Amino acid sequence: MDALTNDFVEVYVHQEAKKGNQISGDMYYLHAADDYFICAIADGLGNGPIARLSAEVIPKMLERHHHETVDELLLRCNEQMSGKRGAAVAIVKMYYQEKKVEYSCVGNVRFYMMQQQGTMVYPLPVMGYLSGRKQNLKKQTFNYSEGSRFVLHSDGVALKSPKAAFMQTASTYELFENVRRSAKQDDDSTFIVGSLLQ
Repeated sequence: MDALTNDFVEVYVHQEAKKGNQISGDMYYLHAADDYFICAIADGLGNGPIARLSAEVIPKMLERHHHETVDELLLRCNEQMSGKRGAAVAIVKMYYQEKKVEYSCVGNVRFYMMQQQGTMVYPLPVMGYLSGRKQNLKKQTFNYSEGSRFVLHSDGVALKSPKAAFMQTASTYELFENVRRSAKQDDDSTFIVGSLLQ
């Protein structure tokens, strides 16, 4: 488990390779700046080392360019996918002062956010995957309230009722444990669970 906590966010990460594999084909990225938090999951097509070659492009690009918008970042990542198998990728960026979330995704990485007042946000991803070919990206923006919680996960997590996962847990770590029980053994699984503290 990886974790990140500051005055604005509390985040936990779980990553596990497919049963029988030493290497996960998923990668993730976390970064907390003074005025925003950014996270991403990349699910390389297939599993194991070949999938990893595609997925590892994403944290490398985000480490260098995390100040850019989520669509700009996805385009950079897509350019690096030429000649590789490809990856499903979602990037989420949360701006503390504006209490605004930017989300962009290509492929089956899912994002859910439960607002403090009980409203759940579930932006629909764009189907496909980053492959080096031209992509039609669709950045989505929405507001969050203090105390909102979120889950970002690869398709190795079978979260049957996301709303119930939020409603049944009082803390961020409880939510993490709840989601962890949904991780599949027959696929690489990665998820990021977090709370926006203010």
